[in-house]
Amino acid sequence: MDNGKLIGVGVGPGDSELLTVKAVRILGSVPVICAPRSSEDKPSRALSIIKGVLADRDDYRLLEPVFPMTRDVDELERHWDEAAGLVINELSKGDDVAFVTLGDPSLYSTFSYLQSRVEDLGFKVEMVPGVTSFTSCAASASMTLVEGDEILVVLPRVDERFKEIISYADTCIIMKTPRHGGELENIIAEDPRAKKIISVQNCSMEDEKIQEGFIKDANYLSTTIVKFKNSRG
Repeated sequence: MDNGKLIGVGVGPGDSELLTVKAVRILGSVPVICAPRSSEDKPSRALSIIKGVLADRDDYRLLEPVFPMTRDVDELERHWDEAAGLVINELSKGDDVAFVTLGDPSLYSTFSYLQSRVEDLGFKVEMVPGVTSFTSCAASASMTLVEGDEILVVLPRVDERFKEIISYADTCIIMKTPRHGGELENIIAEDPRAKKIISVQNCSMEDEKIQEGFIKDANYLSTTIVKFKNSRG
């Protein structure tokens, strides 16, 4: 019997209408769905996006490993190992497993930690791209991110590297804005170029919020787009 395949499926930023046709096809037929949660008492946000696809199915098994929001590397490694064990158990039975992840599985996704463990043991892995949060934010704000030869920078973290490269960027995407605090705003303010700043919270969801500048008291799912006026002549 052949082993099953692990499929990382990007489910987009929140609106189920942004699921790709391929994602819907796979999720409508794969025997095992793996939907990570941030804690035991919180439902999987990725799972909530695909509930409509699964509504008419009663023939799938659901895995819900916990990937905690912590910087404790040892604890994270333990949870990733546990998740890999759950998935490998299903793959060894010959069943494919679809791991659903917000946005795209290739971009700052928890899928990568599972992927490396599964691939190291010789199992096949496939990825299905999804709509990214920041392109969805730009669409919600009717905003062009980059044109021509402009440079786009995506930042998961604000540190010394950002200060070194900001002058080369025409547009900056700052993921999960709240965790960067005042340092981000100070760095942006120090850049002498004219700029447009748009922040989006809960992009594509019913409670989506869009505003100019930085959102105060923003939640984890907040993204800020900074578009600089090109002064390179």
